[in-house]
Amino acid sequence: MGRKEKGTATTYQVRLTENAFTNIEAISAYIAFENGQPLNAINIVDAIFNKIDVIASIPHLFKECEQIPTKTKMYRQALCLSWYIVY
Repeated sequence: MGRKEKGTATTYQVRLTENAFTNIEAISAYIAFENGQPLNAINIVDAIFNKIDVIASIPHLFKECEQIPTKTKMYRQALCLSWYIVY
């Protein structure tokens, strides 16, 4: 009565900007074509989207982004391999 069932997880919606998609595509293209590592590029893009899935599941898991200080501490950053995902 009025209680949430145990194990019910809230998943948040993550909206990626066009700029984010462009950046991911540029990272992938650089690794695949400039470095000649197409399989590595696929693995890196998969890792980025897997990290985005974790952000959707547990957004407060990652620390505040110190490069963008705000009073409400609304920006956070997640490290994914060599890149930060700021949200």
